[in-house]
Amino acid sequence: MYNHIALLSAEPRVAGTEAEWNAVKYIEAEFSSYGYETEIQPFTFENYYAPKVSVSADGQTLSSSGFTYTPNGNVTANLVHVGLGAPSDFEGKDVTGKIALIQRGDFSFAEKVLNAAEAGASAVIIYNNAPGGINGTLGEPSDDYVPAAAISQADGQRLAAALAGGQTVSATVSITGGQVVEETSHNVIAVKKPTQKNKATDQIIVVGAHHDSVPGAPGANDDASGVSATLELARVMANMPTDTEIRFVTFGAEELGLIGSYEYVDSLSQGEIDRIVGMWQMDMVGSRDAGELVMFTVDGQKNTVTDLSAAAGVRTGTPLTYGQESRSDHVPFHYAGIPAALFIHNPVEPWYHTPEDSLDKISKEKLQETAEIVGAAVYQVARPDTPALERSKVAPKPVDYEKMVGGLQ
Repeated sequence: MYNHIALLSAEPRVAGTEAEWNAVKYIEAEFSSYGYETEIQPFTFENYYAPKVSVSADGQTLSSSGFTYTPNGNVTANLVHVGLGAPSDFEGKDVTGKIALIQRGDFSFAEKVLNAAEAGASAVIIYNNAPGGINGTLGEPSDDYVPAAAISQADGQRLAAALAGGQTVSATVSITGGQVVEETSHNVIAVKKPTQKNKATDQIIVVGAHHDSVPGAPGANDDASGVSATLELARVMANMPTDTEIRFVTFGAEELGLIGSYEYVDSLSQGEIDRIVGMWQMDMVGSRDAGELVMFTVDGQKNTVTDLSAAAGVRTGTPLTYGQESRSDHVPFHYAGIPAALFIHNPVEPWYHTPEDSLDKISKEKLQETAEIVGAAVYQVARPDTPALERSKVAPKPVDYEKMVGGLQ
């Protein structure tokens, strides 16, 4: 597993880039070498390239940032303070052709920008409601937006006070180079058909991870670790007797909003969805600096996957807790009605989404721990001597979590 991470984390694997494609080819070649039927599933997505942003007021340059999907533009006009930017805040104020100064809070950035645009503003400056900068998004592209930038709480309050005191403040918002580009990413799928065809259950198990990373980060733990564990389980299980189909899938564009896993689930027929009895997602399972292994479900409730894995954890000497989290590729499966859980060490390491997410911080012991638990749980379903599994139940009986983990959840 460690060698897989070393190869995959040689450079960032941002979705749609050549580096991600190289990772896809490597993963597919590994699956093929184990004897699996493989498929590279392409899909397109819209990727946003951030613009260069500058904001000045009365000739003074302010520290600023942009919002994802803000349109480009260069606007110089007087400022008008409109509170939180609700429709009622614009009543009695002339913002036509001017720049609306808006405080963060109560509702989305997109709503604030749309309200200002509808009132006639040519641009928007949103200031924070707490110390620090704003890293925000307008959610999706829209022709109805006007250029929007963010500044600090201190700068925003200073400008608001000047306007309240009757001063006229001229400002400039410059946003250049932002663009939305259609790009292509891929999922990699390897299928292990049942070896015991006379006992085949017609059920499917999915084991997954994501192979992309964020810009600038090698992604050794996020999520080359999960990919390495998926590859290792595929290798180990290649020649094991099974009565259940197992699909090993690595997803692209997870970091951009679970795009690959949504594409994969959308590609399934209803018959396939009905046959899937569980989805195990391994994401960030190898950091030496992270906490304990935890199972997360979208609704925070136990399910088939957590029951089986908790039982496997006891057998391997690693009792597991569970909780609620919806920021990985288990999410689309959950919303399709499939029992699914994310396996991750929590709390996450301080190197998360940074250039320091590198091979030297990977724990071989944590990798093995996760792979053993997920592998034991999956094989409990797939082995020929266990009965077919219902989505809502574990054969032969449900797990008593409180007894297993001392009541911790």
